[in-house]
Amino acid sequence: MDFDIDDEQRSFAEHARSFFAEQAGPEFARTLLDKPGEAAPGRAVLAELGFSSLTIPEEAGGVGVGLLNMALVAEQAGRQLAGPSLATAARVAALLEGDVERLSGVGQGRSAIAVLDGSPTYSNPSMDVVGATHFLALDGENLVLGQGDVTPCEAIDATRGLGYVTLTLSEVVLPDARARWERAEQVAAVILAAEGLGAADRVVELGIEHAKDRKAFGRQIGAFQAVKHRLVDDWVAVNQLRSLVWWAAWAADHAGEQLPIAASAAKAYCATAFESACDTLIHVLGAVGYTWEHDAHLYWRRAKVDRLLLGDETEHLAAVALRSLAAAESTPA
Repeated sequence: MDFDIDDEQRSFAEHARSFFAEQAGPEFARTLLDKPGEAAPGRAVLAELGFSSLTIPEEAGGVGVGLLNMALVAEQAGRQLAGPSLATAARVAALLEGDVERLSGVGQGRSAIAVLDGSPTYSNPSMDVVGATHFLALDGENLVLGQGDVTPCEAIDATRGLGYVTLTLSEVVLPDARARWERAEQVAAVILAAEGLGAADRVVELGIEHAKDRKAFGRQIGAFQAVKHRLVDDWVAVNQLRSLVWWAAWAADHAGEQLPIAASAAKAYCATAFESACDTLIHVLGAVGYTWEHDAHLYWRRAKVDRLLLGDETEHLAAVALRSLAAAESTPA
């Protein structure tokens, strides 16, 4: 089974890499700590370029490609701490599947929809609610869409647009929507892990660059085992994470029965790999890594927040174990 990407997808990823390098980046993330708002490049730009509508069918005004293509774009967005998260876009597309009219509004940028976790009467901290005009939520077993009051959270990572929401007006979009809700969560977890992959990859690059340039005792610090071993471990972890993310995205497109395990595996491993890479970067940088002026803390903030969004690694590791055991028990001897 080949999980590699083709030349067209590589070219697409390179285009996304160039775009996010110009339109987003740590400098934009930094400004949000002092002046809260929507993260760069913003919903309108992502919709205009079609990045947020990649998984929306063509008949609804989207691009109509698989989740793997969105994961490739999300990786490049993560490198630059871009927002709003493409995980929200993928989750909305999965929740509104078959609703051509509403998906058309999302794909064309007319609707700014976020998804609420927890109770619709007062949600848990939910992603990208800052700047959203409408919200999807699970009310009992029903999927509802409506407007609400937003209370922004403390900006640990201001690019995530976290906040608490109370729906003030809503309508039932789909009854008995539990199964769709769970699949949409899994799809979002894959894309969130893809963003974490890109961010972790960039963090490792920053550590390697510094280890090559910084000298101590007449040698590059990268020559010291305490430095190079940690960087190599993180480099290996990032590439292992890439395999998990690509597998999970492929499963969403071609093998839906594998998605629950694959999505949880990618999300859980991302939490550990991304945070470890950030810790190593700060270690390699030394004192400068603790300063406000360096970008290291911006990636560290993203790692700390993302590990808790859509379930932490403990929850996802438990899901992998339970689903794997259930699959083994159901397999004939």
